[in-house]
Amino acid sequence: MDLVRINIDGQEVQVERGTTVLEAAKSIGIKIPTLCYLKDVNNCSSCRICIVEVGGKFIASCSLKAEDGMVVKVNTPAVREGRRMVVELLLSNHKRECTTCSRSENCELQGAARDLNVREVKYVGEKISEPLDMSSPSVVRDREKCILCGRCISTCSNVQTVSAIGFANRGFNTKVETPYEKPLGETVCINCGQCIIACPVGALSEKSDIDSVWKALENKDKYVIVQTAPAVRVALGEEFGMEIGSRVTGKMVTALKNLGFYKVFDTDFAADLTIMEEGTELLSRLEKEENLPLMTSCCPGWVKFVEHFYPDMIHNLSTCKSPHEMEGALIKSYFARKMGIDPKKIVVVSIMPCSAKKFESTREELSNNNLKDVDYVLTTRELAQMIKEWGINFKNLKESNFDNPLGESTGAGVIFGATGGVAEAALRTIFEIVGDKEIENIDFKTIRGIEGIKIAEIELPNGKIITAAVAHGLGNARELMKVVKTGERKIDFIEVMACPGGCVTGGGQPIVNSDILDNINIKLERAKAIYDEDKEMPIRKSHKNPYITKIYEEFLGKPNGGMSHSLLHTQYEKRNKY
Repeated sequence: MDLVRINIDGQEVQVERGTTVLEAAKSIGIKIPTLCYLKDVNNCSSCRICIVEVGGKFIASCSLKAEDGMVVKVNTPAVREGRRMVVELLLSNHKRECTTCSRSENCELQGAARDLNVREVKYVGEKISEPLDMSSPSVVRDREKCILCGRCISTCSNVQTVSAIGFANRGFNTKVETPYEKPLGETVCINCGQCIIACPVGALSEKSDIDSVWKALENKDKYVIVQTAPAVRVALGEEFGMEIGSRVTGKMVTALKNLGFYKVFDTDFAADLTIMEEGTELLSRLEKEENLPLMTSCCPGWVKFVEHFYPDMIHNLSTCKSPHEMEGALIKSYFARKMGIDPKKIVVVSIMPCSAKKFESTREELSNNNLKDVDYVLTTRELAQMIKEWGINFKNLKESNFDNPLGESTGAGVIFGATGGVAEAALRTIFEIVGDKEIENIDFKTIRGIEGIKIAEIELPNGKIITAAVAHGLGNARELMKVVKTGERKIDFIEVMACPGGCVTGGGQPIVNSDILDNINIKLERAKAIYDEDKEMPIRKSHKNPYITKIYEEFLGKPNGGMSHSLLHTQYEKRNKY
């Protein structure tokens, strides 16, 4: 290992060559404030708040590489004053509505001002005046709050390879803009919300449906039914000061019942249903040797990405609706019939870790008998806000169980929240359908983990070998598509989650400060909680869920049958890039 020795405020430290001064300082417990820096995503030195003094010059430490013999001053009066000046200049141009901002108390600019003891702004900036961009069903842009840090751009362009936004103009006229200055909703934006997670301030946020849900709950003529995705239960607690990766399933159900929802269902049930439909679809395609590889359709961000960038591969997507849309369709058909309720009086609310689900719920093809499968989608953050509004002491809640018949799930359903989970759940069922016998080891660890792309060959009981591939983050998905299109490797089944890490780090999950991200891998912590819940399930295979068996016997008939296709399957459309 090639090491260099530097001096930081009198402390000698050895680091590997190529290490930045910012990283070197952190390694010995010295915190340097940052705004534009985001680990593994962005270190463009644009904000300058991380300046240090080297050889009498102020230099941004996030991009300054440590050199042997370098002497770095981090906390001189001049350096601190320089940082304060940077923050004051940013605030002078900023739309300072902190108390009503969605990022109040979780804003990194606000935090920097507090830590640097900025109590007044001596400068008068030229604040821009632009209306909110509300064109997207998922993401709201408030350019008056943008500090031009570039974190959203790096995330969208480098991590997700979508490039729905970028820098436009130069100098004082620089701004973050869409191609041809189109509204965000008319671009290639796939609504993943990773830009929201990356933004240090409130320039980007989810489009809120909270008020609409409150009104529905207040309407005594409506049956408001809620369902929750698996990833929500391992992140919601963070909004109430609990540790990252805390499992709060029972408390979450109690909170939802306290809010007044008529029934609280688990989307994991529909995840089991997805495995039945998608697994059967895969076996059919393998037998016919057509439209392979089969690509999962659970993630609406990934589906829209294919529609924009790989329209020639739309036929490879599974025709299955995503689990929450399946559940919505069943609530307004099967459940409504069992309960004797007019489906028009049912309002379905989905609690999702994902902002792209908001877009998905607006797709015209996702409806039956002119009724939307899902009426409203709330993110994990929005649910937390409703709980706080209601005055519920979340930490002290007792635990409750989901309602049935659409709340009984298996471990196979819960692992949908982690990257690789859909593929693993499918394999658990396909193995037993093909082999017609129980398998002992159902943990397919070859497709677990947070590597960007995982490819594994799995031999089925009939001797046939399936090649399964898993990718998370659309940059990785694009690389996987190259493998498929060039024929470099034959792949039968592909699972893609648009968000890096899968649903556990979706665009609707709690926003974690960049300082915490330096020290904790939230992908691993939340995924671990998902797999821990899986281990504790009495049933861990989708086809063994008794309520799944019952719904096919009573209502759906058989997987991929006529009723199933009518209610649980959909179609896609080619979309232009610009």
